[in-house]
Amino acid sequence: MSTVIRLENISKQYKLGLVNTGTLAQDFNRWFAKVRGKEDPTLKIGEENNLSAKDGQYVWALKDINLDIEEGEILGIIGKNGAGKSTLLKLLSRVTTPTTGQIKIKGKIASLLEVGTGFHPELTGKENIFLNGAILGMTKNDIKQRLDSIIEFAGVEKYINTPVKRYSSGMYVRLAFAVAAHLEPDILIVDEVLAVGDAEFQKKAIGKMQDVSNQKGRTVLFVSHNMTAVNSLCNKAILLEKGEISYKNETDKVVERYLIDNSQEKREQEYHAIHTAPGNDFIKLKQCKVSTNTDKEFNVECALDFTFKFWWTSDPTNLNLSFHLFNNKGELVFNIHTKAITCNEGIISSNCHIPGKILNDGYYYINMMVVKNSNTIIYNFEKCLVFKLNDYRIDSKWHYKWPGTIRPTSFEFNIINE
Repeated sequence: MSTVIRLENISKQYKLGLVNTGTLAQDFNRWFAKVRGKEDPTLKIGEENNLSAKDGQYVWALKDINLDIEEGEILGIIGKNGAGKSTLLKLLSRVTTPTTGQIKIKGKIASLLEVGTGFHPELTGKENIFLNGAILGMTKNDIKQRLDSIIEFAGVEKYINTPVKRYSSGMYVRLAFAVAAHLEPDILIVDEVLAVGDAEFQKKAIGKMQDVSNQKGRTVLFVSHNMTAVNSLCNKAILLEKGEISYKNETDKVVERYLIDNSQEKREQEYHAIHTAPGNDFIKLKQCKVSTNTDKEFNVECALDFTFKFWWTSDPTNLNLSFHLFNNKGELVFNIHTKAITCNEGIISSNCHIPGKILNDGYYYINMMVVKNSNTIIYNFEKCLVFKLNDYRIDSKWHYKWPGTIRPTSFEFNIINE
């Protein structure tokens, strides 16, 4: 396969703070003073003149990026907020230019960087489809042939002749993605905007991106904080850290590295003052804890005991708790809930027990929802507990990662030679 994108020593620098003074006259006076080597006339009293703009006035959003992307590749780009993911996509989309380095791109690019990108708010949905097609260099007849497919995929038939400024953010994203995917660019760039859509559309969009790449050999670049989506869609991934590529490999290995690097155990939280505790006006977290009934380290053999205490600060209400256990990929392992009871103002407590030899090794986290009348979420205490279960094997000669989300080795399973 041929290389369709090549980045050579790409760096991008931004200036921090106010870039201009706010008026053209003062900007000109400051520039004129700079070329003559004079003091900046706009400086405040006591402020030093710093013509070199050092000491943190500039920040490198990207630094020395070298990357080759092949035709038909679906590349996931992951990293923390501020790692440089969106900046990289803006460079590839030619929204901005690199400070240093060179970008070589072969083919047409369609980008979906943020809600509303590439759409004119005063134009209707249909008019924006033709506008985007024209920008990609397509003829009117080519766009007409794909028009029905775009509208059907986006699910906005009823509103297609309405100006897009009246669309919800979800409708905006659905139409924008449908346009970008169906106008068949050589390279499709998708940022985190799919998070705005509902779960059904996200699944539909991921399927479309796979079809675009597998059947038509298009290249897809995908940025997301949803590791499950990245794993299911991408065949390769890069991990960005502080503007640099720290790791590139097959997607599952990059995702695992990212999750491990960003997983810190939080086995207990306790708050002694209600005003400092997380929650809202109705419910506050007093304590949560995960422990084991042995002196061993946390491992797959251990039973786990969870304790929760909350301050309930409202009138008597019918409440229940909903316990969500997630693995380090963000996949829900299981959800259980208590029965609903009437809770008066004061302390609410709860306990949960998970037997040993059920879960696989790895990191897990708990989301605890407080639910009113069995159907209204009052508050979701996200990642209130984070813990790691270490591996433990006695009679197994399998030395690789044990497959599966759970690992129920306590189940009865025998072999008999008759």
